[in-house]
Amino acid sequence: MIWMKITKAFSKRFFTIALFLAATGAATLPQYAPDYYILFFSSLFMYLISTISWATFSGTTGYISLASAAFFGIGMYITAILGEKLPFPLLILIGGFGGLLFALLAGFASLRIRGIYFAIFTLGLSEALKHLVNWWETTVEHTVGRWPISVDHMTSYYILLMILAVTLASCRLVRNSKFGLALKSIGQEEEAAVHIGINVNALKILTFAAGAFLIGATGATIATQKGYIDSSSAFDMFYSFMPALMALFGGIGTISGWILGSVFFSIMMELLQTRFPYYYMLIFGGAVVVIILFFPSGLLGAVEKWRKGGEWTE
Repeated sequence: MIWMKITKAFSKRFFTIALFLAATGAATLPQYAPDYYILFFSSLFMYLISTISWATFSGTTGYISLASAAFFGIGMYITAILGEKLPFPLLILIGGFGGLLFALLAGFASLRIRGIYFAIFTLGLSEALKHLVNWWETTVEHTVGRWPISVDHMTSYYILLMILAVTLASCRLVRNSKFGLALKSIGQEEEAAVHIGINVNALKILTFAAGAFLIGATGATIATQKGYIDSSSAFDMFYSFMPALMALFGGIGTISGWILGSVFFSIMMELLQTRFPYYYMLIFGGAVVVIILFFPSGLLGAVEKWRKGGEWTE
């Protein structure tokens, strides 16, 4: 018992120290690192925000959302359309509120949908929005794509870092509150949560919309690093599936697992794209299959089983 308390205390202190070092390193990185690393870490922050926002809702409630691409694309298009008319900080807020508004509409439209039907519904919404934007551009405006404003890489890096800090703080606050316990009760037994007086629908919609705000704001920021965007690139389903894959690989039940999965996949994608550009998707797909087969409970789950003397696979 004493040994377990010592181990737990050491783990908390180690996590605090590691978090402090990571925050210090991230804050000072642009002062000495080349642009390549600034862009890489900007991409990493994007995936961290998307994964944590996705997992706070989907990983806790069990409602698998595939609408992240819609929120992300809305933020990107807001920057592309209004970039020369409004100051950049306001664009980020509007991008976030654009994602939030779309999530509220999607949430109210799907109150009675559960399980795999919710995943299909959100995927359909993202695809419908992508094709609607494409139709509007080609039919009404007789053009395809936009040229977003360009912002200094260091500026966008620090903005993404701030959004990530807000995301982590919000997630931590939610999971350690009665709000988080209510979300867990929805994931474990939704009918029981209703019977004990939890406003399930309001809770789901608010959490869904809060994550959409963060993803939309991230999309509005990332758009400044793109020379050109269109409906296919802005609403790419890659942005919907990757957060789910990253969270599942790291460990769906913990913030540490979400962070680990995001970091691992970001590094793997970067290495494959730079070293094997022509076989990138083939190798990446094969790696994903292997990971799912050998780490069905996530990397942290596999490590925990190994630590307790179990097997690596289930």
